[in-house]
Amino acid sequence: MRMEELKLITAANLINLRSAAGMTQAELGSMINYSDKTISKWERAEAIPDAFVLKQLSEIFDVSVDNLLTSHDEWKPIVTEDEPVDEKSYSVGKIMAIAILSVWTLALTAFVALWLAGIILWQPFVVALPVSILVYLVLKVSFHRRQYLEYVIAAFVFSLFLSAFFLCYPRYTPWQLFLIAIPAEVIVYLSCSLRKPFNAHKKRHSTNRRVNKNNG
Repeated sequence: MRMEELKLITAANLINLRSAAGMTQAELGSMINYSDKTISKWERAEAIPDAFVLKQLSEIFDVSVDNLLTSHDEWKPIVTEDEPVDEKSYSVGKIMAIAILSVWTLALTAFVALWLAGIILWQPFVVALPVSILVYLVLKVSFHRRQYLEYVIAAFVFSLFLSAFFLCYPRYTPWQLFLIAIPAEVIVYLSCSLRKPFNAHKKRHSTNRRVNKNNG
C-alpha cells in the first residue's frame, strides 16, 4: 500500500471516529497534546500520525491501531454484543445545560420550601454554585471535552472557598480563606500543565530520532 493511500484511509477513519464521538478537532487535539491544526492536517491526508499517536487514538476511540489503518467501505460505530446500536444522537451542550439547571432548580426548590415554612435562607444557592460547577466538570470529562478543563477546575476550587465564606457570613467574615485560595489556584494551574513539557520533550525526541534515522 502506498503512503498516500494510507494517509487517505487514516484520514477518513479519523474523521468518522471523531464525528461519531461528537468531538471537535480542538478537543481531540487537547487530549493528545496536539493543536487543532495538526488534527486538521491529518484529516486532510496531508500527514499521518506516528505510531505513538496512533496508539493514543486507538485508546481514545476504543478501536485497534489496525482499525485506524484499514479501509472501511461502509463505516459503522463499533458496539459490543451487550450494547444495542443507538440510532439517536444527543446534544452534549444541552445535556450539560439540563444537568446544571437541575442543580439550581433543586436549590430553588429548597429555598421555596423553607420560605413556605417561614424560614428564609439563601444558603441553598451558595451550595448550588460549587455543585453545578462540579457537575459541569464531571460531564466535560465524561464526554471527553477537555478544552479549557483547567479553568473549570480552577473555578470549582475557587467556588469552594467562596461558598465557605458566604456560609459563615454574616456571623463571621473569614476573608483569610482567600489567602489559601491563591496558592490553591496556583497548584491547580501547575498540576494541569504538568504533562505539557514532558510531551513536548518527547515529541522533540521522536522528531530528532526520525531525522537521525533518515540521515542514516
